[in-house]
Amino acid sequence: MHTLVTGASGYVGGRLVPELLAAGHRVRCLARTPSKLADTPWADEVEVVRGDVTDPRSLAEALDGMDAAYYLVHALGSGSGFERADAEAARTFGRACREAGVGRIVYLGGLTPAGVPERELSPHLRSRAEVGRILLDSGVPTAVLRAAVIIGSGSASFEMLRYLTERLPIMVTPSWLRTRVQPVAIRDVLRCLVGCAELPAEVARTFDVGGPDVLTYRDMMRRYAAVAELPRRIVVPVPVLTPSLSSHWVGLVTPVPSSIARPLTESLRHEVVCRENDIERYVPPPAGAPYGFDEALRLALRRIKEAQVSTRWSSASWPGAPSDPLPTDPDWSGGSLYTDERAKDVDASPQELWRVIEGIGGENGWYSLPLAWSLRGWMDRLTGGVGLRRGRRDAARLRTGDALDFWRVEAIERGQLLRLRAEMRLPGLAWLELRVVTRSDGGTEYRQRALFHPRGLAGQLYWWSVSPFHALVFGGMARNIATAANKSRDTTVKHG
Repeated sequence: MHTLVTGASGYVGGRLVPELLAAGHRVRCLARTPSKLADTPWADEVEVVRGDVTDPRSLAEALDGMDAAYYLVHALGSGSGFERADAEAARTFGRACREAGVGRIVYLGGLTPAGVPERELSPHLRSRAEVGRILLDSGVPTAVLRAAVIIGSGSASFEMLRYLTERLPIMVTPSWLRTRVQPVAIRDVLRCLVGCAELPAEVARTFDVGGPDVLTYRDMMRRYAAVAELPRRIVVPVPVLTPSLSSHWVGLVTPVPSSIARPLTESLRHEVVCRENDIERYVPPPAGAPYGFDEALRLALRRIKEAQVSTRWSSASWPGAPSDPLPTDPDWSGGSLYTDERAKDVDASPQELWRVIEGIGGENGWYSLPLAWSLRGWMDRLTGGVGLRRGRRDAARLRTGDALDFWRVEAIERGQLLRLRAEMRLPGLAWLELRVVTRSDGGTEYRQRALFHPRGLAGQLYWWSVSPFHALVFGGMARNIATAANKSRDTTVKHG
């Protein structure tokens, strides 16, 4: 089949594409920024088109000739109007699919609690339910899969569970830890998504998708501790922790920021358990599936240990993240621009210098004043930003679009240039470029450039308040990266 995947840069979409390819489908991906998919392992096997689910013209072009279309996008975290934005985007998408003659829409939504009036649901679940209804009413046969907690390496739900359990042997926790939920392995979600592309045309309905275990969140934490071979965790619920307060608490303890943690915790106010398992009539599970909770945890932990995490919750662009052109691009609108440029000669080869550059961030840090970077990360999290805890998807290799602490990889020219765009809370736009240059005499030079485009008076004041520290932060970074590359060279020579 010819299938269109929206949200291919996100956690589920980035894993669905290779599964569709393995099933023999031809895949087209719709992306606002196609370059973000350029470094994916499957980039050469798919067609990538530029467009947006809110733009009817680009949708018409993307949907032309498609048999099925996957709707895996949402406006969660983009502000108070995200429900309205989600609904309008779904209407636009459904209408475009009908006009293009698409035979099937597949949508992944959230599992809603039984018997709870919709007005009492969290905005997150309420919006997911409304999007499902809109797509079902589009006139195109639609399968709406509804899942609760998705367990897989790098998923937001898994990361939240993992860090809460690993970091806090004694936990003072909110009352939603007593809520029963039905977690599901990401592998089972992907299997069902792929199978839904070929459902009979008369099937247009919702399907609940869950694993074989129904557990409280407290049970999940204790079973995680057992699977990860951690000492038994002591859990003390505190009823006064509201979803809003507990989301900030989760944001401080885990890499998941409060803006993402809040909809996850709000969704746990009510019991979310599957009311039917009809999907197995249409997409029969193979032997061993669906995966139990413990097995899903083992698979996720093995992926992390083997550095085989293909996508993470942070894979998709951060909601509200800046997307303005680099100030050196031809279409830049102009205005104030501040730069800090450094250069260091390096005795190491270009390849050795590049390995240090591509390994920056995460566990390796930023090669200057770790305490200062840590404090900046905490300040960012306290103001609702992402902070430093997003880390890296892969310890050694970066891809365009990867989240890297509070930066995102905007461009890679492998072996030559790494350009990062800041996604921290700033009164302006910021970039950091790390470059390898081969001099005319054959030597290697490291070049570093920080750019800041201030927004208003606050931006100007911000730059001038931090500029006295640039010699320590950016100067130290340049020196230490050059030193690390030289040490890599010396190690290679010693063991060569």
